[in-house]
Formats: sequence, structure tokens, C-alpha cells
Amino acid sequence: MSVVRYRVEAVAAACDVSVDTVRYYQSMGLLPPPRREGRVAWYGPEHVGRIREVRALQRKGLTLAAIKRVVQGDLGRADADLAAAVAAAQGEGEGREDVLSLDQFAAASGVPASLIQAVEREGIRLSRPVDGEERYAAADIQTVRAALKLLEFGLPLGELLSLARQTHEAMLGLAQRAVELFDDHVRKPIRDTASSDEEAAARLVEAFRTLLPAVTDLVASHFRRVLLGVAEDHIERVGESAEVEATRAESRRMGRTVP
Repeated sequence: MSVVRYRVEAVAAACDVSVDTVRYYQSMGLLPPPRREGRVAWYGPEHVGRIREVRALQRKGLTLAAIKRVVQGDLGRADADLAAAVAAAQGEGEGREDVLSLDQFAAASGVPASLIQAVEREGIRLSRPVDGEERYAAADIQTVRAALKLLEFGLPLGELLSLARQTHEAMLGLAQRAVELFDDHVRKPIRDTASSDEEAAARLVEAFRTLLPAVTDLVASHFRRVLLGVAEDHIERVGESAEVEATRAESRRMGRTVP
């Protein structure tokens, strides 16, 4: 009985990926080593199956690091489904928009590539690795357009980048604490009490999908309220009477109670 085997070009074609992608997966430890005859590497059906499994998990939005844990048996069904739900919330799961190169993202958003790179140098990561290359999500176009509007109003780039860095550092600490709370008080109790991996997966995903909008709405609403309060206090101190009245009227319009 003949053994089915493939050269790297054939296994790439069978899986509808590039040769570079196969080699990248190999370097990441996602594929078992090919059999070698001299300088020729031979791949088998197990490699085709693994590549297709990796691609399916990628379509769910899992990172390659998470996928490696799945295929090695280190990440169970419940946590894999939770990771997929997190990815879907970021627009990285099934039905996600096409990812773009830096030049494509800059052209689509109308924001210079140099400005996007300057923001990223300050620690605000917009891109993510896709098969070993940095790519941008089309969903982030509105975000960078909003940043461009701040520049159009004359706010200095250096000051904005400094503010972005401070905001990122503050939000990162807040997010890390929120994740710790979720892990300690939601994830672990669910895993301890669920009768099966399937039940744990369903309960974890439901909890995440319920808590994420609640937490983000709470943080956004609180920041909006604090920002408006600081703005009002500032105008009360330095503004003309017309400015004070206009600021109060705008606060009322935006839903903040003004004395």
C-alpha cells in the first residue's frame, strides 16, 4: 500500500495556503516535523489535517499562540471557546473584515502611514500578526480617522501622543485587573462547577458576552462624566460668561446634570 506524501508546494496547494505559511507554521511548532530524505522534506495527510485545523481555529479568531496550546492539548474546549469569543468581540472571528497592509490601511483611512507608525511607537498597538506579517483591521479605520480629527483642530501631535501613551498605560492596568477579577470570580467557579467541558464553554462564553458590554459601557460612561466635569470646572474658572453658559448647555444636552 503506497504512502501518500507531499512536497511542501503540494501540501500548501492542498490547503490553499502559501509555502511561506506552511514554513511559518512549522517554525511556530504548529506542525509535526516532516519526514526527510536527504534534503527533501516530505509531508503527509497528518500535516494537511493539522494545517486545516489551524486555519479553522484562525477563522474563529484564535491567535497562533492559543492554537498551539489547543493542538498540543494544553488548552481545553472551554478556554478555547472563551478565547474565540474574545477574538470575535475584537472583530477577529468568523465574518471578520479583510485585514490590510499598512499602506492599504493608511490609504483607506486617509491617515499617513508615518502617523500610524508614530502612534504605534508610543505603545498604542493597532496592527496584529497574521501568518507572520503585521496586518490592520478594517474595523479600526474609524478609530484612526477620529484621531486625525483631533489634529485637524490644532492639537499638537507630540502632546496627543503623550496623552495616548498615558491613557494606554492607565487602561492597561485597569484591563489587567478586570481580567484577574473575571478569572478569579467567573472563569474558575464555572470550570469548578460545570459538569462537562461543553457546559463550561457555553457558560463562559455567555458570561463574557454579558459582562464585556457592561464593563466597557461603565468605563466609557464614567470617563465621559469625569471629562465633562473637569471641562466645566475649567470653564467656570477661566471662561467668559457666554462660554460658561454654552458649556452648561452642552453638558445638559449630553446628559450630565448641571447645577
